[in-house]
Formats: sequence, structure tokens, C-alpha cells
Amino acid sequence: MPRRRTKTSWLHRWSRPLIGAIAVLGATNTGYLTATKFAGGAAACPTKGCDLVLSSPYATVLGQPLALFGLAAYIAMAIFALVPLALGSEDKELRTKVENTSWLLLFMGATAMMFFSGYLMYIMFSKFVMPYGSGAVCIYCIASATFATLMFLLTLLGRTWEDVGQLLFTGIIVAMITLVGTLGIYAHIDQSVVTNTATEYKIKSATGQVFFTITETSGEAEVELAKHLKQTDAKMFGAFWCPHCADQKKLFGIQAIPEIPYIECAPEGSNPQLELCQTELAKASEQLRPVIGRDAGFPTWKIGDKYYSGQQSLQDLAEFSDYQGSNNFKNTLN
Repeated sequence: MPRRRTKTSWLHRWSRPLIGAIAVLGATNTGYLTATKFAGGAAACPTKGCDLVLSSPYATVLGQPLALFGLAAYIAMAIFALVPLALGSEDKELRTKVENTSWLLLFMGATAMMFFSGYLMYIMFSKFVMPYGSGAVCIYCIASATFATLMFLLTLLGRTWEDVGQLLFTGIIVAMITLVGTLGIYAHIDQSVVTNTATEYKIKSATGQVFFTITETSGEAEVELAKHLKQTDAKMFGAFWCPHCADQKKLFGIQAIPEIPYIECAPEGSNPQLELCQTELAKASEQLRPVIGRDAGFPTWKIGDKYYSGQQSLQDLAEFSDYQGSNNFKNTLN
């Protein structure tokens, strides 16, 4: 009696090409972000979230754009998925060995990418969407997480796995290594703010002479605004001896001060950036002189392409920088 031919489902027939196609889309997505980052530009996006998220510390790993590592991962997944399809049927033993090995690599790679993307989704919603609203959604990040999840599902369901128990064990090990490594990479971010329980902040010269002591504490809104200003590349130019600069820092409070994008312009201050100050304050004076009738003084804020001279209220800084988070500031101008 002739043996009945086993019918192969369409998903098993097309799983490799589908995984390869998704990997190519993912490589295009991360490749664009990588090229944009290295070119110093901003990714095209219908929301402000792309620039907010992609310019944050979470978008950099080991000094390189996170998108670069994503690009490498997607290229590897495309190779694992498509190369076996190019092998001829002459050497069935070699083809079978390559297919089995590549399926395991696809499963391990897709598992790692899905769990890593899941953590990044948690970061995006907890650190950006919740404080700043729906405008902080990064469509490129969501697209990458979607691609990773689809590849995982296609890898899991796209073939018949003989040893499901071994597959489950491998998946758990890969997931644990991915999560531990991810938490280790990002452990330093926000640590200074979370652990800051000081009761005062002293503004000193480079020699340690104290000029001002700040005792005002920060609310959650002050901390989030300071982070937002840093992430959107705003800058506060000031000097350690400037009382108005000290008053500006008082508005933010002790916990938020480490997050303020402050640039020291006094030669006797700590870590002065004199050349940058000279260049930017000259531009600020040129822009502000017709408005205020004098050159820009301390503090001077640069937000986007505009300059604002003098101490600013937190509400004004939030408006100037399109901050979408909580405006429940506990510190206000007297």
C-alpha cells in the first residue's frame, strides 16, 4: 500500500520567506535611523516622540546608536532565514543540517529581539508616553517591536519542532540572558536622580568656594521637565557666581538640578565650556538685542533655534520646549 504524502501547511512553506521579508523591513527601519543618527539629522516622524526617544540615553549603547545593533540583528535574521532557501537539493544531508541549525538560530535570535524590544516598549511608555502624553510615541520603536514579535511567532509556528521541551528550555535561557544583559546596560540611566536624597545643593567655583546653597526640593514635574530639556538638546548658559542662575536652579530643586542641561561659562567655574559659550551667547545677543535692547546675560536659555535671556519660569520653559508632561510644578517665581 503506497504511503500517504504528508501535506505541508502554507505557513510551513512560507515561514522562511516571510521571516526574511520582515527582517529586511526591520533592517530598512534601523538602517534609516542609523544613517540619520550618524549624519546628525532627525528622523522624519509624525510625532515628537521619535526625536524625544531617539535622542535619549536609552537610544545609545556602548557609545553607539542602538539602531546600529538592531540593524546588525535584522541582517543576521535575514541571512538565517534566506540562505538555506538558496541551497540546491543535490546534497540533502547538508541542506537538512543547515536548515535545522538556522531554525535554531532564528528561534534564539527572534526570542532575544522580542524580549529586548519588549523592555524598550516598557521604557517608552513609562519614561516618555506617561509623562509627555501620546505625542511621545516613537513609531520606529513600535515598528521594530512588531517586527521582532512577528519573527518570533513565525519561527515558533513555521515548522514542526521535534523536541518542544528542549525548545522551551532554550527560549527561557535566551530570555533570561537577554533581560539580565539589558538591565545591566541600562542600569546607570536615571540612577543619579533616583538615589538623590540630599537636603542641599551647593554651587561652587572650581576651587571649591561656595557661592550659593540651594535647599528647595523637586517635585516630579520639575524632574521630568529637566529631563525633557536635556533630551531635546536645550541648554542653559550661566556662571557659578550669577545669582539669577542660582535662582533658576532653585526653581528646579535639588533632585532636578543634575538633569538641567547647564553649561558653565565662567573660566573659574567647574568644567567651563568657554568656546561654546562665546559662540552661542554671541548668537543670542544678535537675536535678542533688538528685543531687550542689550546683549544676552546670564542665564540665557537656548531652546530649539531661539534664545531666552534671564530667569524663566518653569511654565514658560515648558511652553518654549513643547513639554507635554505634568505642569504641577511645586516651585514658582516669587
